[in-house]
Amino acid sequence: MGFFQKIKQGLQKTRDSLMNPLNSLFRSFTKIDEELFEELEEILIMGDVGANTAAHICERLRARVKETGTTDPAAVRDLLSEIVSDMLAGGQEMQMNTRPSVVLVIGVNGVGKTTTIGKLAARYRAEGKKVVLAAADTFRAAAIEQLEIWADRAGADFVHHAEGSDPAAVVFDAIGAAKARGADIVICDTAGRLHNKKNLMDELSKIARVIDRELPGADKEVLLVLDATTGQNAVNQAREFKNAAGITGIVLTKLDGTARGGVVLAIREDLDVPVKFIGVGEGVDDLQPFDPAEFTKGLFETE
Repeated sequence: MGFFQKIKQGLQKTRDSLMNPLNSLFRSFTKIDEELFEELEEILIMGDVGANTAAHICERLRARVKETGTTDPAAVRDLLSEIVSDMLAGGQEMQMNTRPSVVLVIGVNGVGKTTTIGKLAARYRAEGKKVVLAAADTFRAAAIEQLEIWADRAGADFVHHAEGSDPAAVVFDAIGAAKARGADIVICDTAGRLHNKKNLMDELSKIARVIDRELPGADKEVLLVLDATTGQNAVNQAREFKNAAGITGIVLTKLDGTARGGVVLAIREDLDVPVKFIGVGEGVDDLQPFDPAEFTKGLFETE
């Protein structure tokens, strides 16, 4: 299956829940008036786009309609597609030009964090890069074991300590191994939950300090993994982590299993954090780099 087909198929539920009502709306109006915009905003909010983002989209759409002189409600759909694509564009490329570069992966338990790391490792190994995985979620033995399975599957090097060890020490050793072995990328798993939020954020800060000390000037991506099926709760999680951990991008998993794909817009608009990868299936190649144009096309495609 090609890239676009994966995206289109993965967005089927979102397309059904969001685009079907929008298409009905545009067909039911004979002129573009304020009532159309009010109903459009309501549909967007119901589609997990979020109230602020829905209002902003409608504001831009009003301006675009005026600018283009559009009078046909059916033509508003294309203008809406252009606005969505524009809103999502920018910042989605991974910045990993140094050797090694570091990817710190964070997120609460249950969002698919460790699986995401395994799929990232497999992607970079397929590109011929040497990858080291650091099992810095030392609070769950299952997380260490799961990551080791992914490392074996992807052909990545694996660095771990015993359960309950200092996560920052694992990252320190992984960086040392990467330097010694000439690795291109170090991907670090982290705990999804400690005793309280302060402990979790303190731990992430400690890991970040180790990375900055051992690899000064290295490119570092801090990816927050979110479960798309949680809708606006995912936006709230992103807001908390952004305030505490300086995230550089989002990985949105389980898009194929939800009608709440509109949350991509809320994350981009409300938090100004780019989505860098999306998960549209269970397969190892179903973690796709986020392409705003392809995503929008997959959302608005009717055939």
